[in-house]
Amino acid sequence: MFSHKKFSLIRKRCRLTSKALAELVGVTPVQITRIERGDNIPKKETIEKIATALKYPKDFFFGNDLDELDKGSASFRSMVAMTAKERDAALAAGSLAYLLSDWVSERFELPEPDLLDLGQESEPAVAARILRQHWYLGEQPIGNMVQLLESKGLRVYSLSENTKNVDAFSCWRKNVPFIFLNTFKTAEHSRFDAAHELGHLVLHKHGGPKQGRQVEIEANDFASSFLMPEADILAKIPCITSIDQLIYAKKRWRVSVMALTYRLRKLGIISKRNYRTLCIQLSSYGYRTKEPNEIDREVSTVWKKVFTDLWNDRITKKDIAFQLKIPVDEIESLVFGLVSLPEQFEEKKENGEEFLKLRLL
Repeated sequence: MFSHKKFSLIRKRCRLTSKALAELVGVTPVQITRIERGDNIPKKETIEKIATALKYPKDFFFGNDLDELDKGSASFRSMVAMTAKERDAALAAGSLAYLLSDWVSERFELPEPDLLDLGQESEPAVAARILRQHWYLGEQPIGNMVQLLESKGLRVYSLSENTKNVDAFSCWRKNVPFIFLNTFKTAEHSRFDAAHELGHLVLHKHGGPKQGRQVEIEANDFASSFLMPEADILAKIPCITSIDQLIYAKKRWRVSVMALTYRLRKLGIISKRNYRTLCIQLSSYGYRTKEPNEIDREVSTVWKKVFTDLWNDRITKKDIAFQLKIPVDEIESLVFGLVSLPEQFEEKKENGEEFLKLRLL
């Protein structure tokens, strides 16, 4: 049976309106709408035209429906500049990530989620400290956020949406936490996004009366405290005398220079007046959108191990795409920036840390 829900999902994934798709398929917008609602079952030739227009294998549109992300259940990093079309495309990418995640979980034993429910904690900074203690992180900077999250059972995917309006989002699925990071942004920005979404997962798992700007402020405060522990900041930066000092110091915590400046203001190391002055100076250098001495983008341990083991069995991303009946470009976009080629096929150690032990089932 043709799946009208899959059809609707992929139309949104491709950011096409019903009218635009109707023109490509050669039908009326009303017909597209009726197909999406399940009122009409398209003819064989229409299905072939739909598959061609959306650049998806025809077989994808048959079979079981996919788990879909509801916009109310996904916590987006920013909703201000995002259009409905961008949001729907990102949510559709999440459904494809679920499909890929199920495929991988059937073949590999991934780390079990190890998160705390800190929704009752009134102070995000305290919640960040509690989670650090739970994970035995101490007060030292975190070397790689992506690898840390993966080791604690979080499923990390990329959003190569090629737009600055979609930062990141997170959600829970069957008690498994997912984080989606937009690799269009700087490495520092993406790293902070990861910590921000971690804050949502531990602070706002059950939703509740707090919504909108309030939960975003809480997630920001959590991320700032988690990445830049107060004790470590106070020990390393007792005072600030120049922008050069900020640019040098940010390397320790691998955050943006603006994020570090804000953290110093929150901790009282710089005054409100000096904070405004520094922000004006940093903006004049363009450091709100670009980053001085940008760090290397963080990569995934899990995806490296998965693709290496699959490659040893001569299974490629094209083979995975064929089994899932989706374009290989969709798999590429879900892991874009998280794993590199061809180095992903080399078994080695990086920074003295062994790769996670994943068992091929």
